[in-house]
Amino acid sequence: MIPTVRTAIPAAVGVDIGCGMMAVPTGLDAADLPESLAGVREALERAVPHGRTHHGGAMDRGSWREPPRRVTAFYQDLSGDLDGIVAGNRRLEKARKRALRQLGTLGGGNHFLEVCLDESDGVWVMLHSGSRGIGNAIGLHFIKLAKQDMKRWFIQVPDRDLAYLPEGTEHFREYIAAVGWAQRYAWVNRQTMMVSAMEALFRALGRPAGGAETLVRAERAVNCHHNYVQMEHHYGRNIWVTRKGAVRARKGDLGIIPGSMGPGRSS
Repeated sequence: MIPTVRTAIPAAVGVDIGCGMMAVPTGLDAADLPESLAGVREALERAVPHGRTHHGGAMDRGSWREPPRRVTAFYQDLSGDLDGIVAGNRRLEKARKRALRQLGTLGGGNHFLEVCLDESDGVWVMLHSGSRGIGNAIGLHFIKLAKQDMKRWFIQVPDRDLAYLPEGTEHFREYIAAVGWAQRYAWVNRQTMMVSAMEALFRALGRPAGGAETLVRAERAVNCHHNYVQMEHHYGRNIWVTRKGAVRARKGDLGIIPGSMGPGRSS
């Protein structure tokens, strides 16, 4: 966790902006699951695109060829604010073309989707993902700008990745708008996937799937970033707090720290 005063460090958040966890109780018990979960796994893999092929291009199996109606509807609530962020930037314009097709998709690396049990044998669906290609492009763009600004202003930092953007500058304002949008995209991305996964699970078990979205939006549903920046008030002043692989732990906050993200990798 990195607190900064009147500055933001783009490389501290990195490129998977808004990466985080979501977990939702299904209302089912372990006894409701079949002895073999092969059918459940197949249903989940069909419902949520995962991995990355064809360099993320039009034939990428980890993106939607034709985004479902739900994905398109969620994206409509996000897309308007993206106009000013990507305007005139070739890298961001290119990433924007994939933003709709990647909403509601898992990605690769250590991102995962799983069915798990709590201490009372209740069945949960849990996933780990972030802002996909558009967040990556935003992160890379502003990391580069921060390093250029340090060089232009003759500011020496102990490490190039500590290059920062000061409040009051144009690049700082642009970054805060862009990183905030990417964090919202990541939040909605997890919600969208979770609805699809819950519906797939219920159908695979022969149960009505209509209540999945209600469960995803219920009070017990957990959706938290562990890779983000936001303004917070600490010790009598407003500061920017960057958390990298860390979750906020205020009273009443719900968070998840997955036990292992190494053994199982998405294809």
